[in-house]
Amino acid sequence: MCGIVGIVGSEPVAGRLVEALKRLEYRGYDSAGVATIRDGRLDRRRAEGKLVNLETRLAEEPLAGTIGIAHTRWATHGAPTEGNAHPHFTDGVAVVHNGIIENFSEIKDELIGGGAEFVTQTDTEVVAQLLARLRRQGHGRREAMLSMLQRVAGAYALAVMFEDDPSTIMVARNGPPLAIGHGKGEMFLGSDAIALAPFTSEITYLVDGDWAVVGKNGVHIFDLDGNPVDRPRQVSNAAAYMVDKGNHRHFMEKEIHEQSEVVSHTLSHYIDFIANKVKEPAEGIDFASVPSLAVSACGTAYLAGLVGKYWFERLARLPVEIDVASEFRYRELPLNPKSAALFISQSGETADTLASLRYCRDAGLQIGAIVNAPESTIAREADVVFPTLAGPEIGVASTKAFTCQLAVLASLAIQAGRARGMIDEAQETALVRSLAETPRLMANVLNTIQPSIEHLARELSKCRDVLYLGRGTSYPLALEGALKLKEISYIHAEGYAAGELKHGPIALIDENLPVIVIAPFDRFFEKTVSNMQEVAARGGRIIFITDERGAAATRLETMATIVLPCVDEIIAPLLFALPIQLIAYHTAVFMGTDVDQPRNLAKSVTVE
Repeated sequence: MCGIVGIVGSEPVAGRLVEALKRLEYRGYDSAGVATIRDGRLDRRRAEGKLVNLETRLAEEPLAGTIGIAHTRWATHGAPTEGNAHPHFTDGVAVVHNGIIENFSEIKDELIGGGAEFVTQTDTEVVAQLLARLRRQGHGRREAMLSMLQRVAGAYALAVMFEDDPSTIMVARNGPPLAIGHGKGEMFLGSDAIALAPFTSEITYLVDGDWAVVGKNGVHIFDLDGNPVDRPRQVSNAAAYMVDKGNHRHFMEKEIHEQSEVVSHTLSHYIDFIANKVKEPAEGIDFASVPSLAVSACGTAYLAGLVGKYWFERLARLPVEIDVASEFRYRELPLNPKSAALFISQSGETADTLASLRYCRDAGLQIGAIVNAPESTIAREADVVFPTLAGPEIGVASTKAFTCQLAVLASLAIQAGRARGMIDEAQETALVRSLAETPRLMANVLNTIQPSIEHLARELSKCRDVLYLGRGTSYPLALEGALKLKEISYIHAEGYAAGELKHGPIALIDENLPVIVIAPFDRFFEKTVSNMQEVAARGGRIIFITDERGAAATRLETMATIVLPCVDEIIAPLLFALPIQLIAYHTAVFMGTDVDQPRNLAKSVTVE
């Protein structure tokens, strides 16, 4: 994942900027760069690959200057070359960026029509080009910054330097995190507080929609209407911990809110957003020739695989056999050596999943691994690794790792559909465009639904039992919602396929039982509403998680209705995962449980 750092100081900054970037290496990157202003001119050094290459460049060509910005890039738009590496320069403007500018094509065409010449393949360059044009039109620096922010759409963290102002850095946040560090006679900025830990422990976290002007004696923060806003300064423990909670109460809360960023980085690994296609992997599973796919995992990773089963079978017509790893390894499943197997694990060390992998390898199957730890045992023993780029997940209850696993599975299912001739180029383009919208939509959902969920969670915290229902890909989400609630709140919760309601669970329904129904307005919607009516007829307290069309089409009285945007079926599970995570989180907070380290649970289950 991209990392951003910056310093406004009184002594040379290039060396310190690189040291700060090193503390962000865990995020992942494929190129790096640093820019400063010296003698009234912008200057920069960039390099492909690891930071050691940038250090070598700086040793050969030192970079002076007491103000600077630096960046580690994970390629999304354009190859990981030095030419595409940040910072980008355009007519006295320097920009580093984390995220995706969704409307970059529209802005780029407009700028080219006005005579602009682009020199990179990145979406970021439109920010620099747009700022440069606004300055040429007579806008002041702050006016240009605000106008640019009001024009671009997407998820972003930005840091900008203007050549004619060697005393300030302008920054903005909408989705990816950005922190301001307070020093004595100097100021700092970074994607994570951990990057700033050697310099300061006093941090101000920007919130979505903030932009700021950072000088060496302080920071002025504004909203997108240009109004000044205050954000608290707090003491960070980043020096003592690899990852800081930032301005969140728990790591789980932080990780829930990181999902728009990490899903965007995961998708960018598999999707060519410029061509609107799934990238052709250098190596991978030959989906065109395999007769079937065996999938195995544990816990939340298994439920991600269950969503993936629906996608693979619908988009690629590829039969999927899925089981929890602890069952898979012992039930002596007959395997076709021409088939492939896919194993999903956040840690890459899960004992049952690893044993299942070895069972399939011994049977001659090609092995793929979806893991968040590329150096893990499962990754090392697989034939091909499909990384999730969630970054460190500290909370025991998986959140961002789950949605990143979904992002990988969706991308692979589209790839399989094309390889098997089940979807054409136009369908692939439509599916990829839907996936490209996901990070922005996730950020919007997280910003809008939290207050209503906090109110709902207060009521749920008084309950002993909760039932979750869903159909299609919403069925695994019902299982995941129940799992999350029981993991961290210790409330008994069960997830069921909605069509199974009359086959047992309906006996439990009375006026004391909350029933959480997950039902986007899809091809299953009317049947799910019929199940809701059965619940309502027996006095059950319905919590309805739906979209705008679903809410408009339903007149049943509910305990609460949580409304999400209407989206394509391919991305609905990623969005609908967010309210079930927030319900579990806020319910546990009201109950006073140990959210990040719930009793009896471990982050990585390395024994049977």
